[in-house]
Amino acid sequence: MTHISLKVDGTTYEDDVEPRLLLIHYLRDRLGLTGTPIGCDTSNCGTCTVELDGTAVKSCTVLAVQADGSEVTTVQGLAHDGEWTALQRAFHERHALQCGYCTPGMIMAARDLLREHPHPTPDEVRHGLEGNLCRCTGYQNIVQAVLDASEEEVTA
Repeated sequence: MTHISLKVDGTTYEDDVEPRLLLIHYLRDRLGLTGTPIGCDTSNCGTCTVELDGTAVKSCTVLAVQADGSEVTTVQGLAHDGEWTALQRAFHERHALQCGYCTPGMIMAARDLLREHPHPTPDEVRHGLEGNLCRCTGYQNIVQAVLDASEEEVTA
């Protein structure tokens, strides 16, 4: 067992974990933060995307011990006082989801994209989200939601 300490969605956690435990399983199974889905466990789909020290990562590719001393933000940690971020609102307003399974990962990847490119073109959005798969929507509403959110402050 290895001792880790990390901050997740603003709360500090200290735990002893198996060195091979993936961050996604730590978040879901140990902390009960099930808003981040498990998709493929091979980093192909992006549903498990979270922020690790402000950068989007696929949490199925990060060991919990690698996150020791870090700050993790999940989709559950975005809203403040019940108020959605501009990106969450845009996804809702543009109906940028159908089944919703990919939505947490899409939102987290889009946040990362908008930090790098605050006013992206549609092609930049498509390129920025290419590591996240959606099997339902055809992506058009997702792209439009990201473009809409780019007109507001996203990372608040």
